[in-house]
Amino acid sequence: MPRHRSIRAAARAPLSTLLSRLLSTLAVVATATAVTVAGLATPARADDPVGGGVARQIFTNPVTPGSYTGLGFDQCHAPSQSAMDAWLRASPYRAVGIYISGASRGCRDQPNLTPTWISTQLAKGWRLLPITLGPQANCHPGFPRYGNDPVISGKLNSQGRYAKAFRQGTTEATTAVAAAQALGIVPGSTLWYDLEGYNVNNTGCRESSLWFLSAWTQQLHALGYVSGVYSSAGSGIKSLDDARVERPGAFTLPDQIWIARWDGKANTSTSYIRADGWVPGRRMKQFQGGHNETWGGVTINIDRNYLDLGTTATPPPAPGGRCHGTPVDLADYPRLESPSRRHTPNPAQVSALKCLLKGQGVFRGRTKGAWTGRLTKSVKKWQRKVGLRRTAMFSRTAWMTLLSAGPTPVLNLGSSGEDVRRVQRALNAASAGYKLSITGSYDAATQAAVTSWQGKNGIAENGVVGPASWAALQSGNR
Repeated sequence: MPRHRSIRAAARAPLSTLLSRLLSTLAVVATATAVTVAGLATPARADDPVGGGVARQIFTNPVTPGSYTGLGFDQCHAPSQSAMDAWLRASPYRAVGIYISGASRGCRDQPNLTPTWISTQLAKGWRLLPITLGPQANCHPGFPRYGNDPVISGKLNSQGRYAKAFRQGTTEATTAVAAAQALGIVPGSTLWYDLEGYNVNNTGCRESSLWFLSAWTQQLHALGYVSGVYSSAGSGIKSLDDARVERPGAFTLPDQIWIARWDGKANTSTSYIRADGWVPGRRMKQFQGGHNETWGGVTINIDRNYLDLGTTATPPPAPGGRCHGTPVDLADYPRLESPSRRHTPNPAQVSALKCLLKGQGVFRGRTKGAWTGRLTKSVKKWQRKVGLRRTAMFSRTAWMTLLSAGPTPVLNLGSSGEDVRRVQRALNAASAGYKLSITGSYDAATQAAVTSWQGKNGIAENGVVGPASWAALQSGNR
C-alpha cells in the first residue's frame, strides 16, 4: 500500500461494548438521514461541488468495486481527473485504491477527493477501493505516525477480552462509513481497512488486532457495507486465516481480503494462507510495491494489484453478438470463396460477412447467406480500403482486419464488452486452433490466446491488448 513514499507522504463483546455500538450506529443513521433530507430539500448552490447535495450521489452511484477480475493500482493521493482520464484511455488498470479516512494514513490531505471525483470515476467505469488507515497494531514500530494518532489498544479487561480494541474497531468503521457516504460511496460497497504488517508472534499485538478487525467487520455489516481487510500475507492475513481455521466463530471475519505479497505474480495466491480461504471471488493481491508507471503520457508512482472479486459467472452476451439479427460470433472464420460449380460458401459465414461489411458502410443489401455479385464488389472495396489484394474471396487476414476494426482501447484480464468480443473474433480468424468462446469477457483463455498470438508476431505486450496488438490485428497479422 503506498503509504510512506514520496508523493504520498512517504467475538463476542461485553454489554457495554454492545451498547456503545448501538449508540454509534444510531448516530450514523441519524446523520445520514439528516444529510439525505437536507440534500433532497436544498437546491444546488454555486459552492456545492456536486450540485443538489451529497444525497444525490448516495442514491445514484453504483456499488463499488462490484464484480471485477483484473488489474488495479493504489496511490496515497487520489490522482487528478486528467491523470485518471489518461490512464483510463491507455493503461490496463480499471480499479484504483483511494484513502478516504483514518488518522494514521500517509496522506491526510486529499485535494482531489470530492463527491464529484467519486461519481465521475464510477461513471467512467473505474472500480474504487476506499481505504481507511486508522489505529495500527501496537507492536508496529512505525506507529503512531504523527504522535496524536492512536494505536490499537493491547489492554485486556478483567474478562480476558480486548474490549478497548473492539471499541476502537467499531468507532473506526463508523467513521469510515460517514466518510464514504459524504463522498457518495453507497451501501453495499466494500470498505477496506489497511492494517500494516506486524509481529504475529507477539500474542497481545496479534489478538488485539483480531478483536479490532472483528469489530470493524461487525459495524460495517450493521451499517450496510461490505468488509475488506488489507494486510501483509505473513502477518494480518495469516492471522485472519489461522483464526478462520483454528478458531471458527471466535471472530467475525472480513468478507474480502487484500493480500500484500510483493512476489510479482498477478494472481491472488500466497503460501501464507490456505487455498480455500476467501474463494471464489473474495480476494485481491498487491503483487508489486511502489514504482513509477507511465500511461498516456502521465507518470504515477503506484502499487500494482490483481483483483478477483465478485461472482465467477460468465456475463451475458453483449449486444454485438448479433448484427441486425444476424449472428456474427463464430468459432472459426475460414477463407471464403465466391461460389462455383464445385463450391458453395457457408451461408452462416456469408451472412456474417455481409452484416459486418454493412456495418463498415461498404455493403448494402440483405444479409441472407448467398454470395452475390454485390458482395463481391463490397469484398473488393474492403480489401482496397485495408491495403489487401482485391480478389473474389475473403481470407483469414481479411477477416481479421474486418473483425478488429474500430476503437483501440487497452484490454487486459477483467476487461469486458464489445471491444473484447472484437479481439476474440479476430483471434478465431487468425487460427482455427484458438476456438475462443465469444463472451465479451477477457478471461484466462482469452489471455492465453492473446499471449500465444503475440509471441508469433513479436509483440511484447504480455497478454495485454495495447497499441501494438491492435495495429497488428487491424493489419491482419496472423
